[in-house]
Amino acid sequence: MGFRIVKINSRCKLETQLNYLVCRNEKETRILLDEINLLIVENQQVCITNALISELMNHKVRIMFCDSKHNPQGEIAPYDSCYDSYSKIKKQVSWTKERNDDAWQIIVKQKITNQAHVLLHVKMQDAYSSLNQYCNDVQSGDSTNREGLAAKMYFASLFGNTFDRRKDSDIRNVYLNFGYSLILSLINREIASYGYLTQVGIHHIGETNPYNLGCDFMEPLRPFIDEMIVDGLLTEDNYKSMLMEVLGTSVSCDGKNMILENALRYYVLSLFSFLNGDIPILEIKNISFLS
Repeated sequence: MGFRIVKINSRCKLETQLNYLVCRNEKETRILLDEINLLIVENQQVCITNALISELMNHKVRIMFCDSKHNPQGEIAPYDSCYDSYSKIKKQVSWTKERNDDAWQIIVKQKITNQAHVLLHVKMQDAYSSLNQYCNDVQSGDSTNREGLAAKMYFASLFGNTFDRRKDSDIRNVYLNFGYSLILSLINREIASYGYLTQVGIHHIGETNPYNLGCDFMEPLRPFIDEMIVDGLLTEDNYKSMLMEVLGTSVSCDGKNMILENALRYYVLSLFSFLNGDIPILEIKNISFLS
């Protein structure tokens, strides 16, 4: 599986030759297809051949396209990412509500734990203590909505009481949306590679959302993007390249240090193992910041 994220932000032609992605504009650039993890086509004047799209899908590379404002708009993923997807889908639709709720409890607790780490990182001790209490109160299925209460306090503490996640004119939301889209795309890739449907979630149930399960699984990973923003290192010129570097950040996964992108695989696989009844809830792998 590839390790490089390739972003195309200028007018060019993309094609394939001899197992390489070939980018032609003023000069020619070649990248081995086996090295590519994700291709982001940001410029709408890019011409991409069908042969290249086919080869990228053969190599399990996800292709993300951006709109005229350079924000992620959609992606292409292969149909045949797993040889036994039929049996996996049968398992997925038979997951019980009780097991889904228990998995969601673990996901929410880890999300709030990681949010609390960000607050401690910026020395907001009182808010940090409050989020830890919310984390301790999370019940199966998060029936008391600790996630929502924690998020309200979390963003107000980081960005002020007037911050609104729905406000597109706030540059911080531009940064968040781009970073979250990167994480979601990689989570979706892992889900598809194991043969499951991204559309069928355990908590998210949006009828028009093709990535309900990806949106469920990605929740604990959002704070890794948030920390980049509160550190004040991002600008309108560098935020895309800087946020892509988050995927190479060292994290703790099941007590072991590894880069975030690799940790995603172990985390997603452990969630599937629990949902299928193969492991107990205590063996779900958590991804957290290094101490």
